[in-house]
Amino acid sequence: MNGILDNLGIDPFYLFILAFILQIVFIVLYILLNSKYKKLQKSYSTFMKGKSGKNLEKSIFRKFSELEEISALVKENEKEVKDIRKKMEGHYQKAGIVKYDAFHEMGGNLSFVLTMLDENDNGWIFNAMHSREGCYTYIKEVVKGDSYIELSAEERQCLEKAVYQEEYDIKDIKK
Repeated sequence: MNGILDNLGIDPFYLFILAFILQIVFIVLYILLNSKYKKLQKSYSTFMKGKSGKNLEKSIFRKFSELEEISALVKENEKEVKDIRKKMEGHYQKAGIVKYDAFHEMGGNLSFVLTMLDENDNGWIFNAMHSREGCYTYIKEVVKGDSYIELSAEERQCLEKAVYQEEYDIKDIKK
């Protein structure tokens, strides 16, 4: 054998070193694979704990039936949400209020305009004007964000506040 290695020009010591390094690499790979195998075996035994193939199949089918029940509940909830949303269109969702001094004599901004609108901007404007002689109240219908009866500046401002959901400060009211 010495003759073959000498003819090839290879020193037997290098061949021994190469075999030794390969052996160490194989041992490390064996240890890594063995640890992964044990982890996998532990996971499998935990998964299969107390279950035969039949029990496991029943468990899987039970989970599928639970998923079908949950899916049916989700569809039912979606339908209920749509129904509630449709009902909410007709309920008052937008409001606006503006306080003002109707006759410029009392002070304190005791008069006010209240606007209540649904999702489609239909509703009413309620105007309560306070004076020294009494309180006068008016109501005007709003259809699609507009009134067929002429609106005062405060009523127009209150309507815009409700339609656009803006907040106005009392100081911003133009007289």
